Amino acid sequence: MMFHAFEPALTPPEPLDQPALWFVFQGNQLLVRTAPGEAAPLTGLRLAEFGLEPVGVHYLGRHRGQPCFAAEVGADIPAPEGLTWSGLRALFGVLDDEMLGIAGRAVQITDWDRTHRFCGRCGTPTERRPQERARVCPSCQQTHYPRIAPAVMALVRRDDQLLLARSPHFAPGMHSALAGFVEAGESLEECLVREVREEVGVEVQNLCYFSSQPWPFPHSLMIAFKCDYAGGEITPDPSEIEAAAWFHLDELPILPNRVSIARRLIDATIADMRASEAPRA
Repeated sequence: MMFHAFEPALTPPEPLDQPALWFVFQGNQLLVRTAPGEAAPLTGLRLAEFGLEPVGVHYLGRHRGQPCFAAEVGADIPAPEGLTWSGLRALFGVLDDEMLGIAGRAVQITDWDRTHRFCGRCGTPTERRPQERARVCPSCQQTHYPRIAPAVMALVRRDDQLLLARSPHFAPGMHSALAGFVEAGESLEECLVREVREEVGVEVQNLCYFSSQPWPFPHSLMIAFKCDYAGGEITPDPSEIEAAAWFHLDELPILPNRVSIARRLIDATIADMRASEAPRA
C-alpha cells in the first residue's frame, strides 16, 4: 500500500539533483502521459522541461526515494504534446494505485492552497507557513490547514446477506455500502448508527472497524466498519438513496471499483462470511 512506499515531507531537497514525479493539476484535472490501458505522471527535474509555468508548487515527499511535487497551472494552459488532462476517477485502473494515492494527496493540497489564499475571518491575503502545511493570516493570525472531512462507511450483514444501496450519482446498476459524513460533536460509532438509520431505516449492532482510506472527492477520509443487522425494515431516504436491498452472497449486484475501500470492505466481509459457513474438518 502507498504508505509503505511514500514518505511525506514538507521541505524539498536542495539542490534537486534527480528527476522528480510531478503531479500537475489544472483545477482537478491531472496532466498525464497515456498509453493503451495505462497512464503516468510527469517525470523531470523542472516543469520548464515541458513548457509549463506553474502558479503554485508544493513538495509532497518521496515515493521509493524519488521526490514528488504537486503543481497547479492556469486554466487556459493546453496540455503539451503527448500529454492529456484527466480527472482522477477516469484514471482508476489506468494509473498505478500508488501513483493514484499520491495524486489524491496532491489534488487536495493544490485545492486547499487555491481556496485559502484569503483569510476566511478578515479577508487578508494569507501566507504559507514554512514549518508546516498551513497558510496563516498576517493580520489576525488565523491559521488555515488543509481541510479533511471524515466520513463513515457501514456494511450491514444479516445471515448470508449484505445490505447494499445505490445513490443516484452511481454508475448504472452499481450498489455499495452505506456512507455519510461525521457531524460536529459526533463519534464515528454514533455517526454510523445515525447514517444507517437515516438512509435506510435499519438499526445495527456489533460495530467492527475495518480500515480507512483517503478519498479526494473532494477531501474525505473514509472510515469503514462492518456491523450486524439489529432490526427494522429497509426504508430508503429518497433524498439520498435511489434503491437499497438485502443481497445474497451468490446474487450480488455490480460492485464499486477495486481501488475503493468500499470494494475492499465488501470483498473482505464476503470472505469472512464464506469462511464461517465452511464445514469444519
